[in-house]
Amino acid sequence: MRNNILALICGSTLLCQCPAMAQEQAKVDQWKEDQAYTLGLQAYQFSFPWLYLTKLRYAWMVMPPKNPTSPRMAYNQWWHARDIITSDYRDGGAPNNDNLYSVAWLDVSKEPVILSHGDIADRFFTFQIASFTSDNFAYVGLRTTGPKAGHFAITGPDWKGILPEGVTRLEASPTGHVLIFGRTALKGAADLPAAHKVQDTYKLTPLSQWGRSEVVVPEDRNAPPPFDPRTDPLADWRTINRAMVQDPPLAQHAALVDMFKTIGVGPGINVDALDEATKRGLARAAKDGMARMEAILTTGGGIPKVNGWSVPPPTMGRAMINNDLNTLVLQCLGGILSHDPEEAMYFNTHADKEGLPLNGAKAYTLHFAPGALPDVRYFWSLTMYDLTNNLVKNPIDRWAIGSLAKPYTLDKDGGLTLYIQHASPGKGKETNWLPAPEGEFWLVFRTYGPGPALIDGSWHMPPLEQRN
Repeated sequence: MRNNILALICGSTLLCQCPAMAQEQAKVDQWKEDQAYTLGLQAYQFSFPWLYLTKLRYAWMVMPPKNPTSPRMAYNQWWHARDIITSDYRDGGAPNNDNLYSVAWLDVSKEPVILSHGDIADRFFTFQIASFTSDNFAYVGLRTTGPKAGHFAITGPDWKGILPEGVTRLEASPTGHVLIFGRTALKGAADLPAAHKVQDTYKLTPLSQWGRSEVVVPEDRNAPPPFDPRTDPLADWRTINRAMVQDPPLAQHAALVDMFKTIGVGPGINVDALDEATKRGLARAAKDGMARMEAILTTGGGIPKVNGWSVPPPTMGRAMINNDLNTLVLQCLGGILSHDPEEAMYFNTHADKEGLPLNGAKAYTLHFAPGALPDVRYFWSLTMYDLTNNLVKNPIDRWAIGSLAKPYTLDKDGGLTLYIQHASPGKGKETNWLPAPEGEFWLVFRTYGPGPALIDGSWHMPPLEQRN
């Protein structure tokens, strides 16, 4: 009898406690989900290069090319653009046709790769060499190493060997995988044969094959596929965590990486082992993280603007190493890689003089007063993009206007007026017309070899003004 009474009392107590315990667990779960979401937004922005470059490498190495202008290569081999990039190219990254691209993915985790080029006396060229963080760590080119033929070793983070005589050692890559964007200046279609001859002097040689009469680079396309977010809400985190094993974050970010590990983001972490609340938060963070980054890209990431144009910050090109995560979005999402300011400065805008979004339903002018064109050592250009960061299809196949080929006509007073709109500005003005899409667009004004007034910020881009 006594035991039955005790059982009834205890059972009643447990029944009373169950709702309270459930409410407390719900609070804990909500806290975990919120923590994973808020911290996950920051982790997504920080780790975006590992995600984006994994996708890009797989697309360029393994997947069938989307079109003839899409890069296609194996490790340690060049892919050369042999024609002008057009609106048929749809891989994003805000490409330009001032130059012919030469692109390579390197694996320097086991041995160095030597980049060589011939004498290049009559044109601008550059090799932008970046780690898996999307940061530049070295340059070879007209500005940095000069026009004479040379051989330059790209080494991994831990390589300690001796290089052959005549090979210059560049600063070591902080990651075992490296992306090179080479650019060879192009003065229009008629200049293609001469530019091809320059590209043909570009060589990549693994150190173990240096000195051989015939270099045979293995056809290595071992690029892991990204996980698919269409079928897995945690796919982006799986891709990031795996990529960080091969190419770990910089040592200076150890404290940040340790913090992200608390929500399951970091080298080799298994997201399947996380609790369900944390998984929900990470799934939300991946979705909203990309939208947030696109907003950063569209609005300029809080960097200074003059006359509606974003002014490249000093950290551009090396944003990760400088802990500048907003510039990292502009650097990687906006351009895959972005130049150091000393090499080239890119000014971009999504808005007119009044701060309104640029739209092809309106007509604009961009006017440079006499003597106000940029002071550049090499050349400048203005390129049109749609909101997918690709060139815009148009009836005259013109995607940019610049000083290299000079298709434009100066004003009578020596100034320059460019017409930016969807429809033709009329007879006599089409030489200065940059066609826009019907909807929203944005512009990039590139300056190669910027002079002191650009570097110190005393030169300003003029505003875009709506035409009446």
